[in-house]
Amino acid sequence: MRPALIVGGGPAGAALAIRLARAGREVLLVEREPGPHHKVCGEFLSQSGVAQLQALGLDLAAAHPIDRVRLLHGKRAIEAPLPFHALSLSRRVLDEALLDRAAEAGAEIRRGLRVTGLERAGEGWRATTAGGETLEARAVFLATGKHDLRGRHRPDGLHGDLLGFKLHWRLTEAATQALAGAVELHLFEGGYAGMERVEDGISNLCLVVRREVFRRDGDWPGLLARLRRHPALQARLEGASPLWSRPLAVSAIPYGHVQRTNDGVWRLGDQAAVIPSFAGEGMALALDSAEVAAETYLRGQSAADYQRRQARRVGGRVKAATLLSHALVRGWSQGLASGAAALDPRLLSMVAGAARAAG
Repeated sequence: MRPALIVGGGPAGAALAIRLARAGREVLLVEREPGPHHKVCGEFLSQSGVAQLQALGLDLAAAHPIDRVRLLHGKRAIEAPLPFHALSLSRRVLDEALLDRAAEAGAEIRRGLRVTGLERAGEGWRATTAGGETLEARAVFLATGKHDLRGRHRPDGLHGDLLGFKLHWRLTEAATQALAGAVELHLFEGGYAGMERVEDGISNLCLVVRREVFRRDGDWPGLLARLRRHPALQARLEGASPLWSRPLAVSAIPYGHVQRTNDGVWRLGDQAAVIPSFAGEGMALALDSAEVAAETYLRGQSAADYQRRQARRVGGRVKAATLLSHALVRGWSQGLASGAAALDPRLLSMVAGAARAAG
């Protein structure tokens, strides 16, 4: 029986593997995807996320720098400086860099291995894979991101009626330059969209929309057609080319979920807490959970000790961001939010700063 098994090779799982391997611990990480791939994600790295990645030894030279935030609603366009240094980098690039660093640190990485079940095995755990293989470990770290393991589903969260979509675009030169150095938050009926440049001049459009509003659109082309009726989004997408034929999508995002109870499994990243995407703290929280889990595990403490500690660290921020997320997908409150920001753009900087992960 191996000491530690990490299920999931995203930022949380890979960062944990790096930290445990560097501490001289034997660790196996299994990732369901056989190679580099994209994921539904805003791909924004706040100051705390950047600091975590630098501490892990990642080279972030390819990332796009971001120093301001722009809110767009109807004819309103409000801009303010970010109160911290930020970057943007695609998950396809970032996740692979982290997994490479974990392998270099001495962690065993196995790709294309999907865990389908997890059960107690004496004083440890037995994981079953889709191919029928069993893996036993004394400690299991669940870092499967937005994918729940069968039999270990997260609750709906405080704001669970949203669908998420992501699509990379090659914008026109004018639109690409307009996005340089900025992260944009576009408010539209029933949802909001984030847009920013990532590496190689590519731009990421990632959005959430209320399920009932999407039903009226019928499908992605219908939703995209409605988005194009918003002047600011149309200005960005005019003459643009999508890099994929259809977007990545995810349903039932449990915004506001914070894991407070524990059954012996260590839950990291989105399995530990899910902050609304507009906050731009998803990856920072994932990396933070890996650091806290590693510290707790290396001290010989339990999964329950870790889960309580992490819930206390991030619970307040996740709840506050979720309350604001409710407001950002409804027309009357969208108007209030953009109106307040128009009166005092410093509010954008204040909200951005308040959403940062616990340090």
